[in-house]
Amino acid sequence: MKAATIKDIQTELENLPEQELMSICLRLARFKKENKELLTYLLFESFDEQAYLKNVKQYVNGLFAEMNSSNLYFVKKTLRKILRLISKFSRYTGSANVEIQLLMHFCMSIKSSGIKYTNSPVLTNLFNNQVKKIKKSVAALHEDLQYDYDKELKKITGT
Repeated sequence: MKAATIKDIQTELENLPEQELMSICLRLARFKKENKELLTYLLFESFDEQAYLKNVKQYVNGLFAEMNSSNLYFVKKTLRKILRLISKFSRYTGSANVEIQLLMHFCMSIKSSGIKYTNSPVLTNLFNNQVKKIKKSVAALHEDLQYDYDKELKKITGT
C-alpha cells in the first residue's frame, strides 16, 4: 500500500469535521509510543519551550547518573541511547535552538561525568561528531546567537 502525500493528507484533514479529526488523532496515538509522545508535546508542552528543555535535560542527567561506566562498551551503548532520545526530543520541537542546547548539554555531561572518552576511538568520534553537528546547526542561526553558542562550544571543546 502506498502512502498518500502530505499535501493530499492536509487537504483531506481540512475537509473533516472536528469530531472525526479528534478520533483520528486518538487512533494514531494508540498505535505507536512516539505518536503519543509527539501529541503530548504538542498539547501540553509546546507552549513553554524552556520548561520542556529543562525537563529533557533533567531526564538526560538521570540517564547519565544510571550509566554503567564499568566498561567502555556499556558507556558507548548508553551514550548512543541518550543521543537517540535527544534527537527524538529535539525533533518534536522542530527548533534548531533546542537541538543545539540539548547536544551541548550532552557534550558537557560527557566531559563532567569523568568518562575517559579520549581512550576510546569510538567514543572520541561520537563526541566529535556531536560537536560537528552543533557547529553545523549554529552556522544556520543569526549572528548574535552564533557568537553566544560559539563561546559555549569553546568551553566544551577546550579551544
